[in-house]
Amino acid sequence: MGIASQLADLREDGLKAIQHNFMTAKLESLVNWSRARSCWPATFGLACCAIEMMATGAAHYDLARYGMEVFRASPRQADLMIVAGRVSQKMAPVLRQIYDQMMEPKWVISMGVCASSGGMFNNYAIVQGVDQVVPVDVYAPGCPPGPETLMHAIFTLHRQITSGELLARRSGGAGLVVQQLDGQTATATLGASSNG
Repeated sequence: MGIASQLADLREDGLKAIQHNFMTAKLESLVNWSRARSCWPATFGLACCAIEMMATGAAHYDLARYGMEVFRASPRQADLMIVAGRVSQKMAPVLRQIYDQMMEPKWVISMGVCASSGGMFNNYAIVQGVDQVVPVDVYAPGCPPGPETLMHAIFTLHRQITSGELLARRSGGAGLVVQQLDGQTATATLGASSNG
């Protein structure tokens, strides 16, 4: 039976014409599978962890095998943010703005101990955990974590995306309360309207 005759039967009989062994999967599972295999990371390297992130994208580790070869310079074309390195207080609003500009659904990997908890920089100038600024999905430990650790974090994220676990997560973002300092009295929660 040729492809043309199968398409003709499909047009005439609709879904009844599809043989039972053609494809058996939920559409949600198929969408989650394709999302996991086509993550495009935003370029956001802040410190020494960024060197390890670049090494992960190089030929030896070859992220292209997992659909991630394209590190996007524009947040509007990315759906994964790898925060690689320490985040200063001055960089935190920029990080949040880039996160807000990313397309939905979007995910965050916190790479390295400095991004995850401030690391050795326990002072007023460094954010003591990037989860205070954006919701983090996977933490990659180390100082700096090697490419193998980052790839393990990416595979963990892929499993969470495929299982649909991340789409059922928090609906309020990081829950940061921002006070209006321009004379207004209302306060707003950052990320309250996003599902990311």
